[in-house]
Amino acid sequence: MIKLVVGLGNPGKEYQDNRHNLGYKVIDELTKRKRKRLKEGKGDYFFCQVESEERELLLIKPSVFMNMCGWVVLDCLADFDISPEDLLVLCDDINLPLGMIRIRESGSDGGHKGLRSIIYQLNTLNFARLRMGVGMPEQEMDLEDYVLEDFKEDELETKEEMIKQAADAIEYTFAFGIKEAMNKYN
Repeated sequence: MIKLVVGLGNPGKEYQDNRHNLGYKVIDELTKRKRKRLKEGKGDYFFCQVESEERELLLIKPSVFMNMCGWVVLDCLADFDISPEDLLVLCDDINLPLGMIRIRESGSDGGHKGLRSIIYQLNTLNFARLRMGVGMPEQEMDLEDYVLEDFKEDELETKEEMIKQAADAIEYTFAFGIKEAMNKYN
């Protein structure tokens, strides 16, 4: 049962529209839908609680850079007394085409430094993740530079639709569980 959703991104205005900040964007979409505001947590994160059918879901945005977010996730799990099995992490994925989402119950980091940090700190692969496709660069380009680049004008509509679809998938996961969400959205 998902109880905690962590959207990955990098803090700061210069990163806000980067490909790497899709996790933040989905948290923003969910808080907007629920008419909530994020507030400062005990540690390096912002959070809000949303309720549905007598259950509570916590939405988290770490306020540290992506490659250091693992210890923040570890702190959040401890602060809210939640196990890694009840965690869902939102992140970008260069191995998926732009606009595609994929939900998994567990898995490797797939080269994603934010996921790598979380896996290292939690010492487990057993947490759910929702990956959002940003595709590969069209020309020869360093992948780190690519994910820290803003979306191009002709990609913006697809990006916005993907953010909404990811938010829908999270709401569905919260209501019906991860396996049902995988069947519906993968």
